[in-house]
Amino acid sequence: MTNIEDAREFYARLMAANAASPDPRLEEVFASVPREAFLGPGPWTIVAGKGQITTPSADPVHLYQNVLVALDADKGINNGEPFLHAMWIGKIAPKPGESVTHIGAGSGYYTALLANLVLPGGTVTAFELDKDLAGRARKNLEAYGNVAVVHGDAVTSPLPPSDIIYVNAGVVAPPAAWLKALRPGGRMIFPWRPAESVPFAVIVTRTEKGFACDPFMRSWFIPCVGASTVDPAAKIPTRDQAARSRSIWLIEDRPPDRTATAVLGDVWFSSRHLDATSEVDTSRPGPKI
Repeated sequence: MTNIEDAREFYARLMAANAASPDPRLEEVFASVPREAFLGPGPWTIVAGKGQITTPSADPVHLYQNVLVALDADKGINNGEPFLHAMWIGKIAPKPGESVTHIGAGSGYYTALLANLVLPGGTVTAFELDKDLAGRARKNLEAYGNVAVVHGDAVTSPLPPSDIIYVNAGVVAPPAAWLKALRPGGRMIFPWRPAESVPFAVIVTRTEKGFACDPFMRSWFIPCVGASTVDPAAKIPTRDQAARSRSIWLIEDRPPDRTATAVLGDVWFSSRHLDATSEVDTSRPGPKI
């Protein structure tokens, strides 16, 4: 049988290699945070394709691969794909001392990884709407003194000023309040789902000139309650238009212009780079995603 420490170390190497992050701490945190501590007692239900299978035993070695583990099968909630989260965390690049807001924390596994990466001095505020999952996350994260778990709605609740906002539920568009909560230089990563055929992961960076955005890969998460309904007056992007988006604007600050790729609630997406000097569409072709 494989030693659990060996399994964790190899899993961590796989995560770091998939993330292609220059930060060696990413491998360290994946090796040091026990995934089984956040999944309840085994055997565990693994989501595979459109079905489910059960691990042959409660040996946690089964968890140290790129598998989706069900947290609430009836609600379609799982622990998330480790490869995807490793890539996202590497891309968002948490640094010691930063403040993170984690929206859709589930049972807290990826919250724990983020919490370790912002030490020393950093904090994580973890929002979870589901009462049972919030309770599990609070218990699972008791040993993490820099984490506060909030059972509440991150769409209607004020977010703390954040260097990173890490969103694990699909939104039609990020609420304006989330963008405003980003500190200068802050980053937000979220699953953008303005239409069924437009499933992107987007990273937003707050700069001196505004909010730069980059739709960088396909992504699908369960819908975010309160932020997943499309207004009938919205301008819904095609997949190509969404992929060409390079900035996000608050309508209260700047009305949509001819570069608008999407107009959704109180924000709009533009193909205009922040360093462009006119409304001319200067974007490069979008990624083939």
